[in-house]
Amino acid sequence: MMRPRALWRDRRGVTAIEFAIILPVMLLTIMGLSDLAYREYVQVVFEGALQKAGRDSAIEGGDDMAADLDTKVMTSVWTVAKSATYRTARTTNATFSQFKPERFTDSNDNKKYDAGECFDDVNGNRQWDQDPGATGQGRANDVTLYVMTITYPRLFPLLKSLGFPTMETLTARTLLKNQPYASQVVTSQPVVPICS
Repeated sequence: MMRPRALWRDRRGVTAIEFAIILPVMLLTIMGLSDLAYREYVQVVFEGALQKAGRDSAIEGGDDMAADLDTKVMTSVWTVAKSATYRTARTTNATFSQFKPERFTDSNDNKKYDAGECFDDVNGNRQWDQDPGATGQGRANDVTLYVMTITYPRLFPLLKSLGFPTMETLTARTLLKNQPYASQVVTSQPVVPICS
């Protein structure tokens, strides 16, 4: 039997204990960094495909090809995130500057629109809009905001134990001006100030 003083100086097995303490932290760090790198890789592939689809949709007939272009984007995404799902939206305005809430006179200085305050009716629907854009690709020379959101499972579901969600959600967007189509007439919508 070893005396207590000799046992205190005995260093056999200390490396195994240190490794057992460090291993979980090291594995979690490697999984976290790998998951972050994978997320960035998916984001780059996703944004590149969306940019290409956005340019293709800005040509004449782009509105008719919207579903096919969405599928092309997802085909690229599915090469790196096989079980990803998606939502897509296209909104259009006459100019780049109209992609913001309609301007209003804040009479009570509360930083939000209240009924009865005057506003610029950008889209002509006679009501104040947070997003005055119309749905769809728009007409010739309109500006279209193309937004797609994908959701896919994380690379390491074990990270859920640290409070991370099991699904990752990414959003990509592009804002492009439609080409001037020969077959469409461009009419400008006047901005009408309205006070109700």
